[in-house]
Amino acid sequence: MDNSDAFSGVPAPLIATMQRRGFSSLTKVQRAVVDAAIEGQNVRISSQTGSGKTVALGIVLANYFLQSEQPPPAPHGKAAGAHPEALIIVPTRELAAQVRSELAWLFAEMPTKIGIECITGGTDIRAERRALSRGPRLVVATPGRLLDHLRSSAIQPDRVAHVILDEADQMLDMGFKDELDAIVDALPQSRSSHMISATFPREVLHLARTFQKDALHIEGTQLGQANADIEHVAHLVRPNELYAAMVNLLLLTQGERCLVFVRRRSDAAELATMLTEDGFSVLPFSGELPQAQRTRTLNAFRSGIANTLISTDVAARGIDVPDIAVVIHAEPPTSPDVYTHRSGRTGRAGRQGKSLLLVPFRAQKRIEQLLRVAKLQAKWEPVPAAAKVKKALLKKARTELHNKLAAASEPTEAELVYAQSLLEKHSAQKLVATLLEMAAPKLPREPLEVSTLTPSARPADSRPTDSRRTDSHGADSRQTHSRQRDSHAPAPRANARRAESFEPFQTNWGSQKGATPGRLVSHLCRRCGISSQQIGAIDIRDASSTFGVASSIAEQFEAKALRPDARDPDVRIFRIKRDGNAPLPHSPRGAQPHREAQPHREVKPRRSPPHLKHKKRH
Repeated sequence: MDNSDAFSGVPAPLIATMQRRGFSSLTKVQRAVVDAAIEGQNVRISSQTGSGKTVALGIVLANYFLQSEQPPPAPHGKAAGAHPEALIIVPTRELAAQVRSELAWLFAEMPTKIGIECITGGTDIRAERRALSRGPRLVVATPGRLLDHLRSSAIQPDRVAHVILDEADQMLDMGFKDELDAIVDALPQSRSSHMISATFPREVLHLARTFQKDALHIEGTQLGQANADIEHVAHLVRPNELYAAMVNLLLLTQGERCLVFVRRRSDAAELATMLTEDGFSVLPFSGELPQAQRTRTLNAFRSGIANTLISTDVAARGIDVPDIAVVIHAEPPTSPDVYTHRSGRTGRAGRQGKSLLLVPFRAQKRIEQLLRVAKLQAKWEPVPAAAKVKKALLKKARTELHNKLAAASEPTEAELVYAQSLLEKHSAQKLVATLLEMAAPKLPREPLEVSTLTPSARPADSRPTDSRRTDSHGADSRQTHSRQRDSHAPAPRANARRAESFEPFQTNWGSQKGATPGRLVSHLCRRCGISSQQIGAIDIRDASSTFGVASSIAEQFEAKALRPDARDPDVRIFRIKRDGNAPLPHSPRGAQPHREAQPHREVKPRRSPPHLKHKKRH
């Protein structure tokens, strides 16, 4: 053992690898595990996500492997198969790969080789059997695939001395209770049983009582407590400005790794598509992706090819990227435990992180209660408006400029000669201004206008409206909101909008070329500089679409629409002439759309996530 203060009590082979890995000391949970007298005991470890629980687990197992003798070769015949001494059961394939990778480097200097194999659903079971035949002493597995190998005798449990359930709460949420019960029944009674989780809700405690006896509870942090290195910020948003808020927050995180949470797989795919169309480097990540694609997506996120990942809660359990700077909750979490797991993806390994909540008005009270239960003090701030985003990005760019100037090495002789020639031809002010313009950050898109709201300044148009009506849905931002469950009364702004008349326009962009209401609205707002509130009824057809534009801006809109568009040069827009008839009265978008005389087939737009959906009035 190394007697240094920082690593006292840690097995010597692990100290070498941890120091090589950049560890200067143990985390709180790792120190708690080392200091506890855990030999021969069942251990229940609770600590915040990202606090180093896997390495703490490795310390427990390293002590066992150092004291136990190398096992004899596995027998052939009836008892053939792997005879592991330790099993680690995890909920997802990504988490299994993460745990295996973490323990592989940690055990690299162990005096005897600790073979580690990973078995998960979605992979070739025959290849796994060949790997198991090599006799690993440690197996990391997902519940279903482990049970498959136990039932086929590819894994013999007779030598299992340690079994660990990692993130047991998530395994229960995913419906693995029956598999876990069957696995526990197959294991030897004389074993050490350990459980690890950031939280221990009631269902997990019930499982723990059947899985463990007389467990020693070790708390790295208080149960369910969120990471102290994370700044928690809540943004109150109008339901129809959720997407605009998302865009502005992502613009402020340019150059940093960001993880965005949604609830459903379809939401991840749809939101990723929308952001990609707006120029962001975004990928979706969910359980519906094939394993090979999930691996490629994670690798792209780790390497920085994609700076932003849109993930579901379940899939995110396997994301082990230590330098995620920002977590954005595009949809509010359903419980304090879910929030703890989500926000714990940032602020890891001593780094500072941010957790940003987008909170629609209808969810404000619930989120305030959730934060109280999680014992968190979140700052409620308005969503950064477009002007504030531009100012912040400009300030960031100038700070970087000053830092580079302060740290810059002496220029070469050739560079000085060229600089002098430029100064002889141009004034210093003009030259610097031009270089500053060239050095300005290149944004995926311009920031969007959003309302600056605080919890104490609930706007009038957030009051309840008739349940048969919905708020109009954003435009340039493809603003989004979920279905309302409660009854609501008409908002003043919505009433004013219904009183406006709309002029009919047509475009050659139809469903056959990918047009949807959200995409069309986004294109119109970007191209012609209008807001979503100024777009009326939309009718998507096979080869064309019609829509209304507020009469008050129809002339300006037409002038801009007739100009060629560099980004979408094939999309043409023209006004529908009606022989001097008056503009269409009372035609807000979502009302009965304008139709041409000839019959046509109405094309149903592709499904959007409920919180991103273009909603029609009934």
